[in-house]
Amino acid sequence: MTKQSIIFFDIDGTLLNHDKKLPALTKQSIFKLKELGHKVAIATGRAPFMFEDLRKELEIDTYVSYNGQYVVLDGEVLFTYPLDMMSLEKLTADALLKDHPIVYMDHEDMKANVLKHQYIEESIRSLKIGRFPTHDPHYYKGRELYQALLFCREGEETSYQQSFQDFDFVRWHPVSVDVIPTGGSKAKGIDKIVEKLGFSRERVYAFGDGLNDKEMLLTVENSVAMGNGEEEIKKVAKYVTKSVEDDGIYHGLQMVGLL
Repeated sequence: MTKQSIIFFDIDGTLLNHDKKLPALTKQSIFKLKELGHKVAIATGRAPFMFEDLRKELEIDTYVSYNGQYVVLDGEVLFTYPLDMMSLEKLTADALLKDHPIVYMDHEDMKANVLKHQYIEESIRSLKIGRFPTHDPHYYKGRELYQALLFCREGEETSYQQSFQDFDFVRWHPVSVDVIPTGGSKAKGIDKIVEKLGFSRERVYAFGDGLNDKEMLLTVENSVAMGNGEEEIKKVAKYVTKSVEDDGIYHGLQMVGLL
């Protein structure tokens, strides 16, 4: 019996290729890991409702979503870290003055504070989830939100970073940044699961490709960057595998000795 490990996978550019498709060999590799007795989990910046189909296809019910703000273990919520509402209200007011729309997100839905905006359509369309936020400028009131999307061009988030100490701004698209609580990250969400399950550090693995994976790959003992990943990410990972388009998950799992 192989000694059990836990492996966390990012979604976009890691499990899914650039067409948002799950490569056949990646799927086979995930089920082989489970057959060998390992625990397989997802660590993503996406909302839970944005990868429900993928969870069902891969039969995964443990995940870190919203870059660590909403964590589920075996189908049960383990940890949440919501945004500060007073700061979010001020951010909304400041962003409206600059024509920078915001999308508010909880575990069930996403709502935009404007009726329509090119940046929202452009960035959300790139996810190919077949769903767009509807309009509700007051959605942030009276509920816990785990992430917001601020829509602005690269570099324009700098002024917000200086003004809002309660938030971290993590770019995921040329016209959009994730807004998460300061100090929140996939790494912290992973820690909650690992601590609960009692895995030792040497039995924890993580695969990622983007800037929001940086802390995860810096923190996890056995970190693997995808060949298609950002150069900054490849530098901090322990291993670099092939591109997602070249069955990088399968080759990476072989590289670290899990397959």
